Amino acid sequence: MATTVERPAARGRTRRPAPGRPAPGGRAGRPESTTKRILYVLAAVLAVIVFVVPLIWAVLRAFQPNSVITAPAGLSALSKLGLGNFRGLTSEGHILRAVGNSLVVAVSTAILTTILATAAGYGLGRFRFRGANVAFALILVTLMIPFQAILTPLFLELNAMNLTNSRLGLVLFYSTVNLPFGVFVMRTAFASVPGALEEAARVDGAGTLRTFTDVLRPLVLPGMATTALYAFLAAWTEFLGALTFLTSENLYTLPVSLVNLQLGGYGQVNYGFLAAGAVIAMVPCVILFVALQRFYVEGMAAGGVKG
Repeated sequence: MATTVERPAARGRTRRPAPGRPAPGGRAGRPESTTKRILYVLAAVLAVIVFVVPLIWAVLRAFQPNSVITAPAGLSALSKLGLGNFRGLTSEGHILRAVGNSLVVAVSTAILTTILATAAGYGLGRFRFRGANVAFALILVTLMIPFQAILTPLFLELNAMNLTNSRLGLVLFYSTVNLPFGVFVMRTAFASVPGALEEAARVDGAGTLRTFTDVLRPLVLPGMATTALYAFLAAWTEFLGALTFLTSENLYTLPVSLVNLQLGGYGQVNYGFLAAGAVIAMVPCVILFVALQRFYVEGMAAGGVKG
């Protein structure tokens, strides 16, 4: 007598709909995705207009004479473009000297801040010792204090060490202000590196310095680039500290020189020269940010997420 064996129904398996036929209970199309895409594009275009149009307008003003800038706006002003403002700034030797001072101060600040922040971040992120969390918390607290609040004590300290009215004192001031953020980024970058890599390097006989240079440095390079870029931009555009610590016109940085750029009679400002100076100050920032944009984004992500 033959027996019939019933095959159990497969669980968890669903039938796929035939090609060209919508799934049961589904929709044939997704118009909401198209709508979202259009909204995203419109938002991006609006953001570009808000941020890019003022920059384009500033660049155009830099190529217009002062008489056109102070006159009522009109389309005819677009035909009166030239390099007169930049030639005038070149003839004014203090502007070129200020650019050189700003480059020396900003580059030195970026290098010193990156070195100190990397060393501190390596110690706080890879070594376990008593008081490490307390020290890191104190560093984070300093991020909440504006540097204007400690400007007077820092001035007194630098004056006691005869470091006022010098580029070195200004570099030390900028490094002190930017160091907490750099330590925060580098400590989190080092803490996100798996410990197995460092242990493997030690098994192979690598010391602490070689482990850092050959194993850890390529992994934390985005954090180092972020620290350097942040310190450079902060030192390049800072005004109040340079105005406070520098008294000699030969040592003025670019922001201070641009503020003091007044030609002609008392109170008369050449806006064409100011616009050209602003464009000159903008160029290094744009070039550096575009060159290090990938590292900057990766470094900020590493500094915000620990994994």
